[in-house]
Amino acid sequence: MKVLNLIIKQKYFDAILAGRKVQEFREVRPTTIKKLLQLDEDGFEIEDADGNAQPIKYDAIQFYVGYNKDRDNALVEVLGAHCEIFVDENNEPITYEHGRDKDGNPLVWVAEQVVFDLGKVLSHNIRDKSKKV
Repeated sequence: MKVLNLIIKQKYFDAILAGRKVQEFREVRPTTIKKLLQLDEDGFEIEDADGNAQPIKYDAIQFYVGYNKDRDNALVEVLGAHCEIFVDENNEPITYEHGRDKDGNPLVWVAEQVVFDLGKVLSHNIRDKSKKV
């Protein structure tokens, strides 16, 4: 099983366990691109026929609440995922520069996010046993 590990806030974690939050959104950044998107051998996004980046296919997400060693966590099924590009008021993709290519030119990034469709909670570990799941 291919699992993505993510940190999440308690209120969103509780909403996932209660079935009220059925999607998880993660912005693609230069620091997270390798764990969110499929990349070619040169490190560029693999796109579909419509030019949309392709998320890495995960079977589940392991959610952790915060960074403490003793924390709530849950393994949640991923039903599917897709990318959404952020656009401005003219419906144009929002871009930003970060880093440089091998020739010293600025790298231009498109602002986008991966949307994960969440399924059932496969397992969970709750610190406060009085919480209902």
